[in-house]
Amino acid sequence: MTTRPRPLPFPAALGLALLLPVQAVALAGAAHAHGDTLKVVITGQQAGKVTADVTWENDGDPVEEAVAATVNAVSADGSRTAGPWRLVRGTGGAATWTTAETLPPGTWTVTVDAGFPSLGHAQQEVAVPVVDPAPPTSSSGASPAPSPSGSPATATASAPPAPTGAPAASPATTPASDGDDAGWWTTAGVAGIALAGAAAGILLRRRRLRRP
Repeated sequence: MTTRPRPLPFPAALGLALLLPVQAVALAGAAHAHGDTLKVVITGQQAGKVTADVTWENDGDPVEEAVAATVNAVSADGSRTAGPWRLVRGTGGAATWTTAETLPPGTWTVTVDAGFPSLGHAQQEVAVPVVDPAPPTSSSGASPAPSPSGSPATATASAPPAPTGAPAASPATTPASDGDDAGWWTTAGVAGIALAGAAAGILLRRRRLRRP
């Protein structure tokens, strides 16, 4: 003899019927806690690269998935356009995204359109300043400036210093030439001959006076 299960009381059956939809809604809410819309905020530019923050619209959490978004830009006068470029992850934070390409200097109207993992849109005016080039640095091998007189500062090389203890050469101590010695001896010879002649004359005079 088989027994049939006893039916649940009416209050218990009603509670179970109401609990199932609540659980289904809770599970769906947990699956879509971030929402289905992306919040895109264009923050400006860095060295000409467009920067933007991408978060979930509902809770503001950064997007952990890869973001598929395109960037387009139009100049202020409408004569120039740039893009479409894609966003790549930046280094400023978990929500920071940027472009790999750079905008030329000028004022641009930038538009970002995201399609994955959800939809998002932003538009902002971005100004890229003109960066002056760095002045050239002088090379270390540059030639020295000329002296005021027009001649190089190092025209003549100085003589090396004399070794310690060596006598210094002096132009005033040069030996006398042989011609000076020969002149001295000639003058002495002439004087001697003159004295000898005078003595001979005196002797001759004395001899003459002694004769009768």
